[in-house]
Amino acid sequence: MGKIIVGVIVVVAVIGFMLTRTTDDAVVTKSDSNTETAMKAGDVKEFSMTSFYDEKGKWFSLKEISVKKGDVVRIKVTNVKGTHDFNIDEYGIKKATPLNQEVIIEFTADKVGEFEYYCSMPGHRQAGQFGKLIVKE
Repeated sequence: MGKIIVGVIVVVAVIGFMLTRTTDDAVVTKSDSNTETAMKAGDVKEFSMTSFYDEKGKWFSLKEISVKKGDVVRIKVTNVKGTHDFNIDEYGIKKATPLNQEVIIEFTADKVGEFEYYCSMPGHRQAGQFGKLIVKE
């Protein structure tokens, strides 16, 4: 009887250890636009910006984002005034940004170069609502 109790305690301890264990090599899988993206925990580069207009033009508060190839990019966009969206053509990103809601855009930077992000509402890009995504080797 004692051996059974010890065996049960060992099994419970091993299961508990496995459930609470975390490592730097943990892999998270995210599905976005029917594409599976495998990311290592900790490789996410996060940015926040607001989208708005004023008497001088239409804007994103962040004009430049710089990352390395392979980084997972997470951009949080909050539209605080007007009707806007967020686009990066080379990455196939086109997201509506409803008023007063945080929208999260996430993708893997798998292309090296400089890419423009912008609002596609009529006249917004021309009025200054754009920025630059720089992806370095």
